[in-house]
Amino acid sequence: MLNYIWMGLMAIAVIVGAFTGRLPEVTEAAFNMAALGVTIALDLIGIMALWLGMMRLAEKAGVIRWLAWLIRPIMKRLFPEIPSDHPAIGSMLMNISASWLGLGNAATPLGLKAMEELQELNPEKETASNSQVLFLAINTASITLVPTTIIAVRIAAGSAAPLEIIGTTIFASGCATVVAILAAKLYARLPWFRARQLGEEVNNGAA
Repeated sequence: MLNYIWMGLMAIAVIVGAFTGRLPEVTEAAFNMAALGVTIALDLIGIMALWLGMMRLAEKAGVIRWLAWLIRPIMKRLFPEIPSDHPAIGSMLMNISASWLGLGNAATPLGLKAMEELQELNPEKETASNSQVLFLAINTASITLVPTTIIAVRIAAGSAAPLEIIGTTIFASGCATVVAILAAKLYARLPWFRARQLGEEVNNGAA
């Protein structure tokens, strides 16, 4: 779908440029932006290496485990159907904590592991459980305490205050996370979804 959107935008730009007699300017802008993209990408290498190194030090220093301990009570209330001693809880906590620090490379395998462990608790293997849906929603909208990539892009673009985005990012990602949790919880209470879920549980019990 995203490919179609980009193709549509490029087609619109060419058509509008042709009708307005500014097609050469569109072509020149395309080449200039392509060159700028390469420049920014090269500048990002060193910056990303620095930030990811700092985040890796934080991970080794136990910051992720501290965050996991801090949010464990909240996780128990969000996922009451998961036993407190189940391995999925630990994997989810570590994944969310890593995401908060912008450690995408570290968060991804933890998230996949958490999904595998949640699948073990899922009675209907062909349908995502409420816990899986909620975890995916939280993971997608994840609160970001250190927006590493955005900071790196701002530095590469020559921003005078690249770190000022942190407060705005925390607020925006926090709002997104709250909305994601509410949406997942409300959707799970819809009559159609609850009826289907109860039917699957009855079928599983009969089997």
